[in-house]
Amino acid sequence: MREILGRRRRLLSRRGGGGPDLIGAALTYAAHWQWPVLPGVAADPQGRSRCCCPDPECTVPGAHPFDPGLLAATADARMVRWWWGNRPAAPIILATGGLAPCAVSLPALPAARALAALDLKGIRLGPVVAAPTRWSVLVKPYSMEQLGELLYAKDFVPGSLRFHGEGGYLALPPSETGAGGVRWERAPLPGSSSPWLPDVEAVVDAVVDALTRKGVNAPEL
Repeated sequence: MREILGRRRRLLSRRGGGGPDLIGAALTYAAHWQWPVLPGVAADPQGRSRCCCPDPECTVPGAHPFDPGLLAATADARMVRWWWGNRPAAPIILATGGLAPCAVSLPALPAARALAALDLKGIRLGPVVAAPTRWSVLVKPYSMEQLGELLYAKDFVPGSLRFHGEGGYLALPPSETGAGGVRWERAPLPGSSSPWLPDVEAVVDAVVDALTRKGVNAPEL
């Protein structure tokens, strides 16, 4: 057990990267945390900003499922070992929603400012995934009805916010995508049976407030 926990601490503390730790990370998400994952399509080695999928205009190169499709996502450790045994460099894709975490994402620079502002307010956040262009705050699973009611009650919601719920997906660390490496900005605590996640209401309220209020200005990061 000590060896397993030590391995988990190492893979969760990495800030990007790939290679051998991908299968270890995928097994932690699936087998220990019961998060359904699957391998993403790789970025084109001839041009990392391009994707190996058939879409020449792919907007998330290497950071989405293709073969297998999203419905194949699983928490079965045997399947995860087989996938990454055959595709050791494949990005790790989380199928969001259902019993799995959902996420709220926003562009990287506003996200850094928002997190700094939330820290000043003492608002607790769970894990935060940082890709080169966008950061994603993981939240408890929510339904589309719940999200719709939440957004309807808002006077204004920044158009830069995106929501990863049922039927959505998100690349997890330490994946390498066409846009670059994916890392933890706020890593889950090592050794936990499953990371703590905040409610989507708390995150949306706090992020919208941090992004729209003139009096909330976080330092440049």
